Amino acid sequence: DFHEGEGRNWLFTVDCQSGTYIRKLCFDVGEVIGCGAHMQELRRTRSGPFTEADLYSLFDLSEAVDMKNEGDDSRLKEIIRPFEDGMDLLPKIWIRDSAVGAICNGAQLAIPGVLRYETGIEVGNLVGIYTQKGEAVALAKADLSSGKIQAESHGIVATSARVLMPMGIYPKHW
Repeated sequence: DFHEGEGRNWLFTVDCQSGTYIRKLCFDVGEVIGCGAHMQELRRTRSGPFTEADLYSLFDLSEAVDMKNEGDDSRLKEIIRPFEDGMDLLPKIWIRDSAVGAICNGAQLAIPGVLRYETGIEVGNLVGIYTQKGEAVALAKADLSSGKIQAESHGIVATSARVLMPMGIYPKHW
């Protein structure tokens, strides 16, 4: 969306996926309209589930640390968010408590360990693996689609790409 501008200076909004080269987009727009263009300024207003409303300045963070050092950690808890918040846009798979320890030790997630899952999971998707309480256990690559998970009684559902939960939080059940 073009918002305002004149001559060679224009303000516009782009909604894009990660990996989009905005500098190149500006250059290409200039080529198409025949005047040439270069990016002067870039302002990221959203990244994943986070918007500008979720931002805090380094001053805010420094002030919150000072408050914590004086015994009040309420502001720091407001600023520092759980990493589960950053995984909000990923499809989710919730697992049995008995499977958590194995996943934390690098095991693949098999169908018997799955409690429930969101629809729309496709093979190769990056998914979030969660405990029953909603704690993030791992980021994983889906080996089965959500339709196949429902149809099968055994098999590997997902392979961990990054284990997030430390070992030993949940007891070993294998």
